Amino acid sequence: MHRPGPPLTRRTVLRAGAALGLGAGLAACTGPRPAAPLVIAGGVQPGVYINLARTLSEIWRERLGLAAAPQVLETAGSAQNMELLTTGAAAVTISQVDVAADVAGRTTGPAEPRALARLYDDVTHVVVRADSGLRSIADLRGRRVSIGPGGSGYQPIATRLLDVAGIGVAGLGTRAELGLPDAAAALRESGLDAFFWSGGVPTDGVRELAAQVPIRLLELGGVLDRMRERYPVYSVATVPANTYGLPGPVSCLSVRNALLVTGGMDADLAGALIRAAFDEQPRLAQASPAAVTVDSRSAIGTQPIPLHEGAVEFYRATKGY
Repeated sequence: MHRPGPPLTRRTVLRAGAALGLGAGLAACTGPRPAAPLVIAGGVQPGVYINLARTLSEIWRERLGLAAAPQVLETAGSAQNMELLTTGAAAVTISQVDVAADVAGRTTGPAEPRALARLYDDVTHVVVRADSGLRSIADLRGRRVSIGPGGSGYQPIATRLLDVAGIGVAGLGTRAELGLPDAAAALRESGLDAFFWSGGVPTDGVRELAAQVPIRLLELGGVLDRMRERYPVYSVATVPANTYGLPGPVSCLSVRNALLVTGGMDADLAGALIRAAFDEQPRLAQASPAAVTVDSRSAIGTQPIPLHEGAVEFYRATKGY
């Protein structure tokens, strides 16, 4: 675990404040013409992304001495977050690295995504009722399935899994694009046969559903090798036995989540942001159990998104890089 470093220097804080365009919160702040205030693209409410984003906003307000907390936006998830980041509508965001990598491949210049830290890993759930008789991805052909809302990070995963399984979205009987609460309600009321979700284990919304109606997760072992061969950004994860009342462990797909900025962010500002986050890591863990395992050694694993130069300097100073 990263130990809190020395207090942020006056020089670093002043330069960070100038880059944020919030000099009123910093005594005798000088620097270039103020930029737009810091905006963080969060996620859906309730959710891990937005909880972490709101906690980071408060941490940065306090640690950088800002006059006001950075604004946190509610969004649909990774895809919308990356659009906001690369268009300049947000300066910081959280995203799955698969979605970020797709955006990075078509973005050049200062808007290119750069990582501050790997935060935690999401696990893809394909949820069905325990009495459904569905056992594998192949069984979803002709069925009523929610692949997640547009703008989310897990809709692309659902689409890719269906393609690799030889079904494709077109092979579904009915395609829905529901968020987790609506998808869980539809499955409970037999309005859906299955839904995709990507999140930490356990996810509260899935756990609540399992307390109301017995569920299973589809075993993905039959397509995982092909999926990883085509998309190396993904890894294999196991949902432990008895999670959600499951009778045994289930092989699933996992993807990293990262805290992201753009290459155009000032290096001193990027370093100040990540140092403050690590110095207040217990607060992040309190905001979401997903952040409990974040430390300076695991945090550098943001591939295929490269670390921002300011983050590299921070990790070298903490011997995590």
